[in-house]
Amino acid sequence: MSENQPTISDRIQRELDRLTRAERQLAHSILENYPASGLGPLATLAKDANVSAPTVARMVQKLGFKGYPEFQTELREELKSKAKNPIAKHDTWAEGAPSGHVLNRFTDAVIDNIRHTLGQIDPDDFDAACALIGDPERALYIVGGRITHTMAEYLFLHAQVIRASVTHIQSTSNAWPHYLLDVSEGDVFVIFDNRRYENNTLKLAEMAHAKGAKIILFTDQWRSPVHHLADFCFSSRIVVPSAWDSAATTLLLVETLISAIQDQNWAQTKDRTERLEDMFDQTKLFRKFT
Repeated sequence: MSENQPTISDRIQRELDRLTRAERQLAHSILENYPASGLGPLATLAKDANVSAPTVARMVQKLGFKGYPEFQTELREELKSKAKNPIAKHDTWAEGAPSGHVLNRFTDAVIDNIRHTLGQIDPDDFDAACALIGDPERALYIVGGRITHTMAEYLFLHAQVIRASVTHIQSTSNAWPHYLLDVSEGDVFVIFDNRRYENNTLKLAEMAHAKGAKIILFTDQWRSPVHHLADFCFSSRIVVPSAWDSAATTLLLVETLISAIQDQNWAQTKDRTERLEDMFDQTKLFRKFT
């Protein structure tokens, strides 16, 4: 399986409206514990979803597979892709590197990632997530991991200007439980978590969820385990011809989010920006040419 091909999760979500009631019940059961739910015997999957074995066979065929064994083979390939480290990812691309300059190859991959990602996002869900993040009545917590902390910091820097009560939690820090002391029901957590998903991030999400917080997850095409707890989950395609995954699509979503929330309460955002600029002038942090 090529990492840029649709995942089985993608296929299920794309076909949901065309499935029968029993098949939809099965689909939701698979997604609930994806991909592990599909790795056992067919009879076990049918029992867990409370559907018949023929229902499983029919839905697998609707997803484009000849049978359950082929379905499972692709699931196992997805699991291998999830676990790849940078060296393994580089070797995958090196074996079949296409011709052409890296600038073109890389850009083509990013554009394809963006196109596929946007095709999977429900605009209403995105708007609802933005409304939560921009709501000044809710405290906002932003969390990233070893690599994704760059996305978290970028969002945090802008959100601080746009609204009050914003906290950046370093999930890799031993002090992150301290931040949970003041979390109230209805507060919002924006969490970034891509493959090689971090245990600290999942535990933090579980504890925030237990306190009644709303969780908005930005993850990859295979989806972090945090998605089971998330009110909104936005999956980005991340595979490019590199040993490292791409953050370009996630950054696009983050910058779009920033644009949306600044307009939700522009008067407040404008006032905070003017006060911040005044402080910059006082500190002479930036050079002025006028």
